[in-house]
Amino acid sequence: MHLKSLQLRDFRSWPTLELELEPGVTVFVGRNGHGKTNIVEAIGYVAHLSSHRVSTDAPLVRSGQDGALISATAINEGRELTAHLLVNAHKANQAQINRTKLGSPREVLGVVKTVLFAPEDLALVKGEPAERRKYLDTILASRQPRLAGLKADYDRVLKQRNALLKSAGSALRRGYGDTDGAAALSTLDVWDSHLAHLGSQLIFHRLQLVEELQVQVPEAYSTIAPESRPASVAYKSTVPVDNPDEAVLEAAMLAELGAKRQREVERGMSLVGPHRDDLELILGSDPAKGFASHGETWSFALSLRIAEFRLIKGTGSDPILILDDVFAELDAKRRAKLVEIADGVEQVLITAAVDADLPPNLTETHTHTVTAIEDPQLGRISRLDYDRAH
Repeated sequence: MHLKSLQLRDFRSWPTLELELEPGVTVFVGRNGHGKTNIVEAIGYVAHLSSHRVSTDAPLVRSGQDGALISATAINEGRELTAHLLVNAHKANQAQINRTKLGSPREVLGVVKTVLFAPEDLALVKGEPAERRKYLDTILASRQPRLAGLKADYDRVLKQRNALLKSAGSALRRGYGDTDGAAALSTLDVWDSHLAHLGSQLIFHRLQLVEELQVQVPEAYSTIAPESRPASVAYKSTVPVDNPDEAVLEAAMLAELGAKRQREVERGMSLVGPHRDDLELILGSDPAKGFASHGETWSFALSLRIAEFRLIKGTGSDPILILDDVFAELDAKRRAKLVEIADGVEQVLITAAVDADLPPNLTETHTHTVTAIEDPQLGRISRLDYDRAH
């Protein structure tokens, strides 16, 4: 797979951008704040419907505008498709493929597939469980786009259940002997059923994925850091997962919801389900978080991304490989490992602050320098300088 073209309108610092791309390695060089990462962020947004830098869409829209437009044309095994996304700051986003309007933006998933390495990847190891849950769910959606719908449905039910726990807490505490209490508990039973049905499916697919990561991550880590302790991963769940069968998981989750109901009513939040789970990262016998050195943390983060790349590649063609300002963070050995991964990939997009950050053995097919101009009326505006293209 490779991206043939990218058009942006009012995305971050870009009023407009029209970019033609080809297979091979493309490098965007420019000082920090000049808009180069905004380009690859837009590509990643088309691939995952989320940014690797922010958790909401509003910052993606250029200041003073209501929405941003991303259009990306990808070629995958000879088939050409264009995904259009209208990212709105304060209302639902809209999407279409070629000239066909879609009922949901999720339907563009799969048109563009990317794996991104970035300095933010350290949060996979050092950050909160939400970072690692997102990592798992991103891989699931990249390999099977329909699972993005499963995750969205689960999040919707979870939101409704949490709203009930918060708004009807006093009635729930009065129990079935009270008219309002009985009605609230009956409604909670319905939400429990929906949550367990969807949550068990999500846990099931995560468990299958982690089983594959248990092979890929240690292999990648031992290559990057052969002198370090062995790396391993495991799935830590709020639901017993001894028998990874969907029906068994659903029954187990219902049982846990029942056991934790009093605590959930007291706290006004759902304490059981995949939204509370974690991907454990282990070095030797210790958790990587808090015990890994800076070098080990980087090695583990790179291993997770390398595993992601290999798993997505295993479903068909190469995903687009994006290396966002990552070479400046790495020592020579880890840089070389990334170049090795990039070698032979159909399309690689790289951002760097200066040419010196790039490994000398990296083959460049195109280079664009990203520059910025300041306008007191319009704010920061980015542009591409094609003088260095080759």
